[in-house]
Amino acid sequence: MVPSLKILFFAKSRELAGLSSAEDFLVPHAEIKCSDLLDLICNQFNLSIIRNNVILAHNEQYCDDLAETIRIRNGDELAVIPPISGG
Repeated sequence: MVPSLKILFFAKSRELAGLSSAEDFLVPHAEIKCSDLLDLICNQFNLSIIRNNVILAHNEQYCDDLAETIRIRNGDELAVIPPISGG
């Protein structure tokens, strides 16, 4: 069975993806490298321009190492957090 997770987009990632709410996303494998998952998301949701500056959080835990393999279960949550600017 192909696992499905809910992706939450914030700030610039939401703008580029053209979405105003969470999106269901099918992951090809239950175990996947964070970098491969990021590539899939960037390609599908038009985020390539910010790909090198995005942080992923899987079930509220930052994916600090993109070489890390994570296990995806149905209903997991993935946050796409772009660079934040402020004053």
